[in-house]
Amino acid sequence: MRGTLFAALAGLIGLALAPSPALARASYPDHPVTIVVPFAAGGSADVYARILAQELGKATGQSFIVEDKPGAGAVIGTQYAAKAAPDGYTLLVISNTQTVNESLLKRRPYKLMRDFVPITPINEAPLVLAVRATLPVHSLADLIRLAKAEPGKLNYASSGTGTPYNMAGELFKHMAGLNIVHIPYKGSDQARTDLLSGQVDMMFDAVSTMSPLVASGKVRALGVTSKTRSVVLPDVPTMAQAGLPGYTATLWLGLLAPKGTPKAVVDKLNHEIGEITQRQDIRTAWARSGVTPLRMSPAEFTRFLRQDIVKWHEIVDAAHISVN
Repeated sequence: MRGTLFAALAGLIGLALAPSPALARASYPDHPVTIVVPFAAGGSADVYARILAQELGKATGQSFIVEDKPGAGAVIGTQYAAKAAPDGYTLLVISNTQTVNESLLKRRPYKLMRDFVPITPINEAPLVLAVRATLPVHSLADLIRLAKAEPGKLNYASSGTGTPYNMAGELFKHMAGLNIVHIPYKGSDQARTDLLSGQVDMMFDAVSTMSPLVASGKVRALGVTSKTRSVVLPDVPTMAQAGLPGYTATLWLGLLAPKGTPKAVVDKLNHEIGEITQRQDIRTAWARSGVTPLRMSPAEFTRFLRQDIVKWHEIVDAAHISVN
């Protein structure tokens, strides 16, 4: 009886001493937080991670430090974050590059949905399908008709196999039932140069980068890849509006934490980031580059990630895409 009483008292004392979820949420963070970006410095993931880090620092009174760990198609930085302590002090920026990698890279040292807990999306930006100015098409319907009339003759450039630009092209081919040759480059700059010179027929590229070329008539824009039109190219229809219902292939960013990170920490980060990205000054500044903030609960973001992994798995299989 005495042992049972002591055990019960010990349990009550333990509950009293243990921090409640509300307390854990209120006290986090109490020292600097690292945001790992598995992409090169200066890219969009790095830029928006730094904006977020600065704003989170203001909101929480603690430093958020961006650490770029690029390489191996985002594998190096993602693996690094997967091995970090699940305490909320190491976070990972994710994009659709990593959801594509789930099916593209068979020997990854991690699995996204096993080794991480989703926190929140950050934003998304559409791509635009642009064709060389001398290609005799003026709409997506024209392009599809030409490609079907001459299978295998047309080609499209991308910044490399497995990149979001490549996957946007393969999704287009798959949904429209086309035979268009993929020409991979080691970056978008050379691909864009060859589009301008007429060496390649088309490419999917960032709206913010391509819009000046569209305005000058150096390339022709046939469709943007988001669900709604881009404020940067308001006269260009979405791919769905142009004749390919259901087509979407945006560049999106989000945030993950190592599996086991306390729910209170995940919820606090989700709330703080959501408040930041929905501010009017942030929305206005990002809109200038065609970027739209995204807001979801951790559960909604989890479903989003699972759906994205399945979507690109189907395209990787259908197109027989592989990397060395």
